[in-house]
Amino acid sequence: MTETINTGKILPVNLEDEMKNSYIDYAMSVIVMRALPDVRDGLKPVHRRILYAMQEAGMGSNKPYKKSARIVGEVLGKYHPHGDSSVYDAIVRMAQDFSCRYVLADGHGNFGSIDGDSAAAMRYTEVRMSKIAELMLQDIDKKTVDFTPNYDESLQEPSVLPSKIPNLLVNGSSGIAVGMATNIPPHNLNEVIDGVLQMIDNPEITVEELMQTIKGPDFPTGAMIMGRDGIISAYKTGRGAVKMRACTEITTLPNGKPRITVTELPYQVNKARLVERIAELVRDKTIDGITDLNDESDRNGMSIVIDLRRDANPEVILNQLYQHTQLQETFGVIMLALVDGRPRILNLKQVLHYYIKHQEDVIRRRTQYELTKAQARAHILEGLTIALDHLDPIIKTIRDSKNGDSAKEVLMSDYTLTEKQAQAILDLRLQRLTGLEREKIENEYLEILDYISDLQNILADEQKILDIIKEELSAVKAKFGDARRTQITDDSSDVDIADLIAEEDVVITLTHNNYIKRIPVTTYRNQKRGGRGVTGMGTKEEDYVENMIITSTHNTILFFTNKGLVYQLKGYEIPESGRTAKGTAIVNLLPLAKEETITAIIPIKEFSKDRYLFMATRHGIVKKTGLSEFDTNRKKTGLIALSLKENDELIGVKLTDGNRQIIIGTRDGMSICFNEQDVRPMGRTARGVIGIKLKGEDTVIGMDNIRDDCEVLTVTEHGFGKRTATSEYRTQTRGGIGLINIKVTEKTGFVIGIKVVDSQQEFMLISTEGIVIRSNIEEVSVIGRNTQGVKMMNMDNNDKVAALAAFEIKEDDK
Repeated sequence: MTETINTGKILPVNLEDEMKNSYIDYAMSVIVMRALPDVRDGLKPVHRRILYAMQEAGMGSNKPYKKSARIVGEVLGKYHPHGDSSVYDAIVRMAQDFSCRYVLADGHGNFGSIDGDSAAAMRYTEVRMSKIAELMLQDIDKKTVDFTPNYDESLQEPSVLPSKIPNLLVNGSSGIAVGMATNIPPHNLNEVIDGVLQMIDNPEITVEELMQTIKGPDFPTGAMIMGRDGIISAYKTGRGAVKMRACTEITTLPNGKPRITVTELPYQVNKARLVERIAELVRDKTIDGITDLNDESDRNGMSIVIDLRRDANPEVILNQLYQHTQLQETFGVIMLALVDGRPRILNLKQVLHYYIKHQEDVIRRRTQYELTKAQARAHILEGLTIALDHLDPIIKTIRDSKNGDSAKEVLMSDYTLTEKQAQAILDLRLQRLTGLEREKIENEYLEILDYISDLQNILADEQKILDIIKEELSAVKAKFGDARRTQITDDSSDVDIADLIAEEDVVITLTHNNYIKRIPVTTYRNQKRGGRGVTGMGTKEEDYVENMIITSTHNTILFFTNKGLVYQLKGYEIPESGRTAKGTAIVNLLPLAKEETITAIIPIKEFSKDRYLFMATRHGIVKKTGLSEFDTNRKKTGLIALSLKENDELIGVKLTDGNRQIIIGTRDGMSICFNEQDVRPMGRTARGVIGIKLKGEDTVIGMDNIRDDCEVLTVTEHGFGKRTATSEYRTQTRGGIGLINIKVTEKTGFVIGIKVVDSQQEFMLISTEGIVIRSNIEEVSVIGRNTQGVKMMNMDNNDKVAALAAFEIKEDDK
């Protein structure tokens, strides 16, 4: 058996050139035949083929629905040799009223939802053309567009549709090609048609003038567009970023709790995923204040209900939702379309220009088609008129002829008729020979001559063509136009959250177990020294207040921990609570480690370069670091404030100008005063130097800045305290054992805090059981250092003073 091998000619090919040419062919195929819309009808090939196949299959808007699988088969078998999912997915999108501004397919059945639910299988759904889609194909049978062979050259398909609506802008388009992409937003039909009419009347119109009519995208899901900068850029250059934001309503429930209701979402946002994202943010404590979240959307409209805690600020929560979720989204506009088969980025005026040119071509070709048809009819009528004028001879000629062909030849030769005219005479029915019918033929002939004249005048005058375009577009607008859905508002998305918060003085308290809360200063009324106070915080058993500051809601709060780390929050980020509430666990606000606690809280208005943070540890170590080193974007992730020795802890931090006198007080009643300049500035990670030498088990409990004409306020755990003139604290050298500050006895208990104060201030004391007393500093006696002080607060058994704060008296308080 002999094996025959076919050895063809082998051509040497450069692999690099072959890959380049093949890839270019592939890229152009994707660009032209799949991914990009034509500027004239705004359709990609698959959408164009679907609409044409629907018309060919008799699936008009006034016809019964037919299975989607049927039209998918029609498109695949005749025009689109790709996967069936590519066709069905396109049909589904054309039928979704939340995807298309004006749907081109009228779907019956499950075509998906804004929650991201998939459409039912094509064998279950039914579809037909929408009424507005029929305008896309109107007059296609009048040779208004070119036809090309289909993939196997067995049929013809349109290369573009007549498109009686400016579909590229009206419904938009998105697609990813090779090396390029298009993303054109949908627009309002009324506005786009008005823009086309304006441009027809004034071809020199500018983009700015067009924008007076076409105000911006109009998304099917409504929502809002924030600002006009992105629209202006997109319309002028073809590229721009349009910022979208959900429509929301803020209401207050009968129980006083605020509620946010989302009624409209940005375009192409998946509602179910959005709700899941909000739930994640609440679970991860990224957003605090949301108590309940429900999707209550129904057939009457969208409604995502977000219930808030009573003390939550809905404006702040909403702003946080805009930042962290798709309630605010950006639509990147790329107005890329095929112009004469080539991809081009177009501005608004160019898109309208090419659409108008396409309509001119459609009207001209339609007019020429109708003219040719009218002229053919006139030609026949002219022959019939001749026959009627010579009726008897022609009848005799026909009767005398052997057959139809010979009769036709005699008529053509004797009466100078064309073959078509002669055939029309032979086909003439006898009833047309009556007087009335003869008159109808004559009248029709005269009418068609007038019609031909009108058509010729249209073809000879471009302005008449433009007038027809205007007339037809105005009719489309009257029938299908609707109101704008998307609002265009000023861009407030860059507004700082602080701008939404009223600036007010607040008390911020932090308990031993790290529960924090914010309360307006005005909550506490001024009392006399020695009073019982009012309940300022409901604490858990064995918990008590350790830190308290007076600051503003707009200030930055630095939280220093016993581990030498520092965190940042804004005053308004600390949840506001009632006077008796225990507050919020600070671990919900800051990422504290298991054994890490807050030991110092410093309010900062601005991070000045000439300010310093002076720190002291429990073992008497001090350090000074420039405030600007703590100005960072790492707001909630800890920074190293200082390095600590084993078993040491950071206990106090003060804001200074670098030239202050520093006083440090200890638990056993000792103190030392030295010049801040004795401590040179160090980096954040430095350990520091010795500030005071401690005896026995004594520890540092407080630190402050010495000010002129002030006193040192010292308070003990059993409610004793006193003011002592700062002149009694002579300046010493850093690192000494210091002087006696207060006589500590069993009656007074250990010292819990010292503050440098003046008589124009007020003070607050908070006990471990949450009792608060607020009074004027001048109520406290001024006595010497080596005394035990006077009773400042009456204490119950087992209750102790936990925290001391001093602050300025405000005009409102006076």
